[in-house]
Amino acid sequence: MFNKVAVMGDADLVFPLKALGIKVYTPSSIYEAREMIKRLEKEGVALCLVNDKFFAPLKKEIDKLEKKFCPVVASFSDYREASDLLSQKMKDLAIKATGSDSLIRRK
Repeated sequence: MFNKVAVMGDADLVFPLKALGIKVYTPSSIYEAREMIKRLEKEGVALCLVNDKFFAPLKKEIDKLEKKFCPVVASFSDYREASDLLSQKMKDLAIKATGSDSLIRRK
């Protein structure tokens, strides 16, 4: 029976979801993520959300799963990617306006 929801991504991003009863996968490499994707059907997962960082390299394995009813695999992006894009945009605007990025604070 398919009744589980799972999330695959970096531990600091997905671990809090474990408290909600969501199965959490935190692979440290693409190889590990590939093995986890192959186990989804055996573990009865109905829906698995995969972080964009892992989704593209695992496209071949995910395409194989799409031919079956379950699990459904979808991608998601996290807040860090959006903040990195915004940071780069602000840096580009500062360079365009002043000719330098010296006004942008570094982390």
